[in-house]
Amino acid sequence: MTETAAFDACADTYDAALNRGLSLSGESKDYFARRRIEWLASRLRQHQCRPERVLDYGCGTGGSAHALLEHLPAAFVTGADVSRASIDLARREYGAERVRFHTIDEREPQGEFDVAYCNGVFHHIEPPHRERALAYISRALSARGYFAFWENNPWNPGTRLVMRRIPFDRDAQMLSARHARTLLAAAGFEILTTDFLFLFPRALAALRPLERRLTNIPAGAQYMVLCRKRA
Repeated sequence: MTETAAFDACADTYDAALNRGLSLSGESKDYFARRRIEWLASRLRQHQCRPERVLDYGCGTGGSAHALLEHLPAAFVTGADVSRASIDLARREYGAERVRFHTIDEREPQGEFDVAYCNGVFHHIEPPHRERALAYISRALSARGYFAFWENNPWNPGTRLVMRRIPFDRDAQMLSARHARTLLAAAGFEILTTDFLFLFPRALAALRPLERRLTNIPAGAQYMVLCRKRA
């Protein structure tokens, strides 16, 4: 089954399956989406970046769109995905005046985005096709545009356990942060920072304030490589 067909088949049950897997942490997908985007916003402020237009690459069913609007804050968010069924659901649930969705093959990007956001997408892309996906994102970004590349950390045992509980993640090919940086650099991106987040489950929530001091330790459940398109 192709990547597109697989996600078309599970579009209606995607959110429920993801939440079942994440329940081990004591949190839902919305908690992690908000934390990721808040962290990205803090990094962008350090670079004096206030994005007008944001691309959510591999947006799935669109659940991150309004958090991107709220926390960056962005004027417009566009979600793009290979799955037509996921995009149709995203349009019904989250489409709005400042939020648009389309399939990746529907529209050729024209360098109109200030920031691209991508979470947990590349472990679903076959390695020979990852370069093409990064080229699409590069074409979508304006000169010196920022790319927030979020992925699951293969060195975190909790992450691997959660992924085994999610049907569409079981056979995914995970990327280490080092591998991700190599791919991004080869695709023409300047690496700025690498941060590891989500060390503590909800049962240890009192320790979560410590995470801001530990982002350089490769132990968190996810990591973000923030990079910038080279001029």
